[in-house]
Amino acid sequence: MGQEKLTREGDPIPRVLVVDDEPNIRELVQVALRFHGCSVTTSGTGLDALQLADIDKPDLIVLDVMLPDIDGFEVCRRLRASANDVPVIFLTARDTTSDTVTGLTLGGDDYITKPFSVEALVARVRAVLRRAARQQDSEDGDGDGGSTLRAGDLELDEDHWTVRRAGVPVELSPTEFRLLAYLMRNQGLMLTRKQLLENVWGWEYAGQSQVLETYVSYLRRKLDPLGPPLIHTQRGVGYSLRPQ
Repeated sequence: MGQEKLTREGDPIPRVLVVDDEPNIRELVQVALRFHGCSVTTSGTGLDALQLADIDKPDLIVLDVMLPDIDGFEVCRRLRASANDVPVIFLTARDTTSDTVTGLTLGGDDYITKPFSVEALVARVRAVLRRAARQQDSEDGDGDGGSTLRAGDLELDEDHWTVRRAGVPVELSPTEFRLLAYLMRNQGLMLTRKQLLENVWGWEYAGQSQVLETYVSYLRRKLDPLGPPLIHTQRGVGYSLRPQ
């Protein structure tokens, strides 16, 4: 079976800059992204990353938050201050709301927490590249209207990070949004805890299921007052999203 490319046949090869001070992580991500059709350069410091971003003009940057000189947030801040809007996916060892909000507020496009699975990171890279391509198509007048997921009276706009149920806006945190999007993309299917943790949090095992149960509870608390329950539990297995 052939490898699945990150872009459509005939598209330019995406250029990705990977910034992490751990050589093994740089090599792991570099090999994975090259296998999936990307051209990859790497850096171990924030200042070097800024120079490479200016010289190489990457299509996307995978950026560790914890770096030995300036942190990833400062790298993103300087990029945006210089009018460089290259998409950025943050790598962080801390899945805290404050870190996530900081990264996204500074102009980051996505984030993934360590430890992560290669498959989860590739999926995030694919999603951000496609979102950037759709945005460019829209600016060029060739857009297809964006990516909107629907399940019954629930609507999720992946391009604009908005959710509505029965026409009512629902405010979600980034993690809640990602979990709901994954459930909606697989609506009707029973998803195991392991599947959800791998694809939403990037963990390679289901040893942290308590955090998943907590976020499912958060989603139910926000969605259920607006209509019939959407997220259903299969005890001992996982969850599925099924509209009535």
